[in-house]
Amino acid sequence: MDLKFSQVTRKGPVTTVTLSRPEVYNALHIEAHFELNKVFDDFAADPEQWVAIVTGAGDKAFCAGNDLKWQAAGGKRGWDRGGFAGLTARFDCDKPIIAAVNGVAMGGGFEVALACDLIIASDNATFALPEPRVGLAALAGGLQRLPRQIGLKRAMGMILTGRHVSASEGLELGFVNEVVPQSELMAAAERWAETICKNSPMSIRASKQAIERGLAVSLEQAMTEQREYAAVKAMVASQDYIEGPKAFSEKRPPKWQGR
Repeated sequence: MDLKFSQVTRKGPVTTVTLSRPEVYNALHIEAHFELNKVFDDFAADPEQWVAIVTGAGDKAFCAGNDLKWQAAGGKRGWDRGGFAGLTARFDCDKPIIAAVNGVAMGGGFEVALACDLIIASDNATFALPEPRVGLAALAGGLQRLPRQIGLKRAMGMILTGRHVSASEGLELGFVNEVVPQSELMAAAERWAETICKNSPMSIRASKQAIERGLAVSLEQAMTEQREYAAVKAMVASQDYIEGPKAFSEKRPPKWQGR
């Protein structure tokens, strides 16, 4: 695949996807969305890749959101079924995705980060949903995910004002997992990814699916139905399900196969 607006690298079971339009603070347009949708389709389908990290090119921005200049010049808007950056509507990916936010994460950029399972932020990162300031609304998941992740009143305080939130405040509010110096950002994100990869990928996928589906229903329904979730059933039928207890009893590190 010839990538024009992103870069993809793989290190063991970890895929790193870099949004690469630094000349516009990694703002995205329709062609970039379709490209990134294919990138994340490939990641989701690859059994050898267990965790993804998403970051932005350069040291100023993770993603400035929708390319408004492209739109104002008459550029066509839209994205593939995975949503903004191929991620905001990707509800069927059970593999963990980490946002390594370096600098600005505005509008759709913040929505991409919120769609990830973890957010690791550099100390110069800034987050906002400023769409109302330009006559728009954060309809790529921001209006739904932010209240669910930090509570209604805190989210309303951000959304209705469009104010900018620092990385340290994001950590306090609860949507950021860790803040590190910018020079240490990718190392920190990779550390989180490597720690996740020490666990069974089958168990990780089952856990993510059970959490996400369970949050959409009552506690009773979630606990009743969770063993019927596809990723949970796949875990129970996997070689990893046998390997984990066996390695524990033999006092050795497990050899996960991811199947």
